[in-house]
Amino acid sequence: MQSREIKLIFISFLGLVLFGAFLLLLPIAHYGELRTVDAFFTATSAVCVTGLIVKDTAKDFTPFGQAIILSLIQIGGLGYMTAVTFMTVMRKQKLAHRDRQLLKESLNYPGMSGLVRFLKIVFASIVVIEMVGAVILTLRFWVDMPFMEALWFGFFHAISAFNNAGFSLFSTNLMDYRSDLTINITIPLLIILGGLGYMVIIEIFNFYKMKTNRISTHSKIVLYMSIFLISIGMFTLLSLEWNHALKDMSWWHKILAAWFTSVNYRTAGFNTIDLSTFTDSNLFFGTFLMMTGGGPGGTAGGIKVTVVALALIGTWYTLRGENNAHIFRRSISNYQINKAYASIFLASIYVVLSTVILSEIEGLPFLKILFEATSAFGTVGVSVGNGGVLSFSALFSDVGKINIMILMFMGRVGVFAFTIVIVGKAIDSRIKYSEGRIII
Repeated sequence: MQSREIKLIFISFLGLVLFGAFLLLLPIAHYGELRTVDAFFTATSAVCVTGLIVKDTAKDFTPFGQAIILSLIQIGGLGYMTAVTFMTVMRKQKLAHRDRQLLKESLNYPGMSGLVRFLKIVFASIVVIEMVGAVILTLRFWVDMPFMEALWFGFFHAISAFNNAGFSLFSTNLMDYRSDLTINITIPLLIILGGLGYMVIIEIFNFYKMKTNRISTHSKIVLYMSIFLISIGMFTLLSLEWNHALKDMSWWHKILAAWFTSVNYRTAGFNTIDLSTFTDSNLFFGTFLMMTGGGPGGTAGGIKVTVVALALIGTWYTLRGENNAHIFRRSISNYQINKAYASIFLASIYVVLSTVILSEIEGLPFLKILFEATSAFGTVGVSVGNGGVLSFSALFSDVGKINIMILMFMGRVGVFAFTIVIVGKAIDSRIKYSEGRIII
């Protein structure tokens, strides 16, 4: 991980937030009054593809403002440096080594070989997936509204879903489509595809086309962990809310709601049920799913499923007293496992510290603040709400909103990248001390 490139990526996201907030503050972008802190909050949530809102996207922003938010989501989901590099490639200009290094860090690509070709495939994949999703959603919304309005709603929600943003043009999000099969399948599938990571999507496609004879260990871990976490989320939600938040629904609608919510717990902020009706146990369990997030190299936030998987694998082999951790007949280095432990530790420190600060500043229920802080860090966007159509963050003071913005930024850039920007990268030392014995 190159410190200079990480800082440039950090600055590019920050610059995009500043530019987006400036555009949203223009009179043609919003209705009524828009405070500066709320414009910055909205821009940060869009660039960091989170979905927490302190202003109603449907009613407080003009079509121009909504287009700005959608543009920020699309660029933020891909990464500003990646988008700029793609424009350079399309102009057939040769990429310098530094540009390649920036692209590599932005896409979490493992090496330099085939990087430009991978970028082109990524863009083609994004266009195809979002277009298919937009067509399906447009046809569904066309049943309820005029075609041109349905077309705008279809494109907006398809891009928002694939980029795991959770922004909606409906004031009540997707609660009116709680029992709609088309929405409950299309939106989650777009979220899952965006959250898997571009490398995994392309590898699965190549395997299907028999261009490769095996799926990498990385992709297997992402796929298995995603299936496991979505399944455990559904099971837990159904168990805890069957006779509570879901009590007035048929068994089929309960399953749909649990499926939709479990997928969105992972990385996106759409909702078809009111999360404020959830039990404390369910909200607390949801923080673990939100903290985990999705796969690296995609549009998801959080500490990533691969990090959690490596930590679980390392713990398992440690308990067995084995030094050689492995999975799918591939060994895993101790460095990767230690890095996973460090990521979880740092993320936990950031979220808990922010939650404590917010709890002291705002004087609101601790669990709801923890849920909101974790949602921000995981760039998830689900929220217990402010009692209306806005996120719980709408109840925070300006200082509290800034705290949430920092968490969203941290979750999008990455916990390690954010820490490197703040404290700098450690300098390798050639000095090696004798091993100390510590009792555990």
